Amino acid sequence: MTALDTKRYWEERLTREYSLGGVGWIGLGRAFNRWMYAVRWRVFARMVRDHVPLGSAARVLDIGSGTGFYLEAWQRLGVAALEGSDLTERATAALRVRWPGLAIHNFDAAGTPGSLPTGRYDAISAMDVLFHIVEDEGFQRALGNLAGMLAPGGRLVLSENFLALAPMSAAHQVSRTEADIRHALREAGLEPVAMRPMFVLLNTPVDTRSRLLRLWWSLLTRTAGGSELLGFVAGAALYPLEVALTRLVRRGPSTKIMVCRRAGGS
Repeated sequence: MTALDTKRYWEERLTREYSLGGVGWIGLGRAFNRWMYAVRWRVFARMVRDHVPLGSAARVLDIGSGTGFYLEAWQRLGVAALEGSDLTERATAALRVRWPGLAIHNFDAAGTPGSLPTGRYDAISAMDVLFHIVEDEGFQRALGNLAGMLAPGGRLVLSENFLALAPMSAAHQVSRTEADIRHALREAGLEPVAMRPMFVLLNTPVDTRSRLLRLWWSLLTRTAGGSELLGFVAGAALYPLEVALTRLVRRGPSTKIMVCRRAGGS
């Protein structure tokens, strides 16, 4: 799958539905996706507060901003010098309208260094983005690009599935193993600082052999995908439990969030 195909896929997908339902789990509806993103916010905010030093002048870049969820998250965390980006023209145009005071870049994270924003950032977020780079060479190049945009000691916040099991591939997504991702991070000059589960019950259990968890997810998707009302009720009922589980469980069965540090700083 080439970068051009990936761009076309996301242009078409976001043109059909520019919402959290469009950038999130297709088929589960907007209501359930909003609850999933509410969990994402809680876990993201916790990790950033614990592991990303943010001074008053911290410069932050969000990769693959989509509908702007993580731009909002960084602003809620007090970041003023914030910039966004997206691969697609559809999202870039909408983000520039919504945030006229922010620099919103249009580029491919796996592209050539000359196409990337200049300067150094204290933190960069790439949430649910890098596993859509299906070629390993492009994945490694993207990590190198992000490391190159970080100031020494700067933090990269990313989410991946970090599989303990065998890697899994689909047309527009590759779930790589934790060992492979850690190796790629080291090659890019990035050192993992902390990793926690982003979800335990509210995302596809790709990193487990548990039949019970797979049955649970099958039942949940059928329920939440049945209607917006069912999706809202299911999400609202499970949200407090999921937030608690992401604090208690050391390693979840699906997406995880990791904070990395670029070498050369404290």
